[in-house]
Amino acid sequence: MGFILRRLGFYLVAIFVAITFNFVLPRLMPGDPVDALFIAAGGKMSIEQLAAFKEMLGFVDGPLWVQYVQYLKSVVTLDLGPTIMLFPTDVKLILNNTLPWTLFLVGVASLFSIVGGCMIGLYASYNRGGFFDRFMPVSFQFLASIPQAVTALFIFFIFAVTLKWFPLGFASNPDLDVGWNWVFIKSVAHHAVLPMVTLIASMLATWIFTMRNAMVNILGEDYITMAKAKGLSDRRIMTHYAARNAILPVVTAISMALGLAVAGQVIIEQVYNYPGIGQLIVKSVTARDYPLMQATFLLIVVCVLIANFIADLLYLLLDPRLRK
Repeated sequence: MGFILRRLGFYLVAIFVAITFNFVLPRLMPGDPVDALFIAAGGKMSIEQLAAFKEMLGFVDGPLWVQYVQYLKSVVTLDLGPTIMLFPTDVKLILNNTLPWTLFLVGVASLFSIVGGCMIGLYASYNRGGFFDRFMPVSFQFLASIPQAVTALFIFFIFAVTLKWFPLGFASNPDLDVGWNWVFIKSVAHHAVLPMVTLIASMLATWIFTMRNAMVNILGEDYITMAKAKGLSDRRIMTHYAARNAILPVVTAISMALGLAVAGQVIIEQVYNYPGIGQLIVKSVTARDYPLMQATFLLIVVCVLIANFIADLLYLLLDPRLRK
């Protein structure tokens, strides 16, 4: 329990620091961001709306600490305010419409790449020097070395533009009503194939080498030699002895990858016109939409910290030494 409380305290401090940076950065920019928002809105904002924007961003009358307290209040109450791009649509509504698509894309692609990569790396490490160990990791490493934008454009051009097997954009057929029915689910799956294949192709080599390198270090330990001397089967040694200890550094890598993956889909979502957080970040920066930028950046930090906290809990479950 002490370990969990210490880590939870660390992450609360990290979130507080991130919120503080979100408050400070607009004030380091030349000019008043609120005036820029007013100009971008094309004069459609009333005086009351402009005052509400200033209050939401913390630009209220008074000293800096008063503005900071007001900004903290807006964050805690999730009063993110309206967006400029789609004024007066609320920022929370836009995030609610885009975040699930990114989580779906990242979650499914990460699941396939992590499970597949760890299994390949596990088998390759236990058969070092064989054909599989020489061929598979190198092949996927070559694929991963190609820039993600090139891979995405190549797959998009071949399968969407030339062969027309897959749609050119969107997360589903815009003519369909959203719902838990087979037609809509099939459309979502069809639209997600190409971006998922691109993500898996770019991530798979990472997990192959992460698991393989961790396993190679473990296989040289004395208890592995003892297990072999006892006559235990290769499968039991791999799963019950080697893999259980090799998975610890992999868990750390997975937590970092999943947290950063929410923000790392900018290229994928731009190429495939997928309506996720990555595309939203580009649009908000281009439009100088400060409320939306602040909300997305803070969301990314929260996702990274949550993923790391989950990794700490998994460490506690997998490593008995932390429970002492």
